[in-house]
Amino acid sequence: MSILDEITANKYREVEALKKIRPAGLLEKSSAFHKQILSLKKSLLAEGSEGIIAEFKRRSPSRGIINSVSIPEEVCAEYINSGASAVSVLTEEKFFNGSVEDLMKVRAEIKAPVLRKDFIVDEYQIIEARSFGADAILLITEMHEKKRLKQLHSFAKSLELEVLIEIYDEKNISRIPSGAEMIGINSRNLASFAVDLNHLSSMIKLLPSDVLKVAESGISSVSDYYNLKNSGFDAFLIGEYFMKSSDPGKACNTFMTEIKSKVQNT
Repeated sequence: MSILDEITANKYREVEALKKIRPAGLLEKSSAFHKQILSLKKSLLAEGSEGIIAEFKRRSPSRGIINSVSIPEEVCAEYINSGASAVSVLTEEKFFNGSVEDLMKVRAEIKAPVLRKDFIVDEYQIIEARSFGADAILLITEMHEKKRLKQLHSFAKSLELEVLIEIYDEKNISRIPSGAEMIGINSRNLASFAVDLNHLSSMIKLLPSDVLKVAESGISSVSDYYNLKNSGFDAFLIGEYFMKSSDPGKACNTFMTEIKSKVQNT
C-alpha cells in the first residue's frame, strides 16, 4: 500500500466519525459559511502579484516533523505581510499534524485567500472547509475516478468555493473536470513522496492553455521560482522551504524580497 493509499483509507474512516461528532447541518450554521469568498485566482493574477501561495505545514510522512512550534495564524499573517498572494493551511491531522482549527484561526487573522489543503474524499469535507472560512480547496486527481472528481468539483463550486485541481501523473490528465480554472502540478509523487522539479516542466506542456497553472512542492530557491515561471507557471505553492526555518515568516520575507529585487534589476 502506498502512502497515498494509506492516507486515503484513513481519511474515509475519519470523515465517517466526524459526521457523527459534528454533523454537516451544524457546520452550515457557522458564521463563515455564507460569507463572501476571496478569490484565490484573482489574487494570484493581480497586478504586482508574484503568485506565491505560502503554506503552513507542521510535518509530512516523508520528512517527519518540519516545524512543531510556529503558530499558524502568526505565520500566515507574516506570509501575507511579506507579499504572498494567498496562504495554504494543511489540515490533515494524522500524517501532517494539521487541523481545521488551524484553518479557523488563520481565517480570523488574515484578509487574503485561504486554501484548505487536505485529502478530500467526501462532500462533508467541502462543507467543513466553507464553514471554517476557506476560500478554496484542493482536489487530487490521483485519489478519484473521473466521475467522482467531477462530483466533488461541482459540489465545491455550488458552495462558491474555488478549486485547485492537483495532478501528478500524465495518465490522469483525462480526469481533470471540464471547467477547471486552476490546475496544480505536484513535483512530489504521492505514491513514494519523492520530489522531481523536472517533472513540472514536462507536465505543464500537457495542460490546457487557458487555466491558471500552479507549481507545487520542491521549490527551494528563487532560481527554482524563475525557472518554473519561465516554463509557464503562473503561481507557486511553497511550504516546506519556509516552514523548515525557525522563523517561517522571515524566510518568506527574504524570499519575496529577493524576487522583487531581481524584477527591479531586469
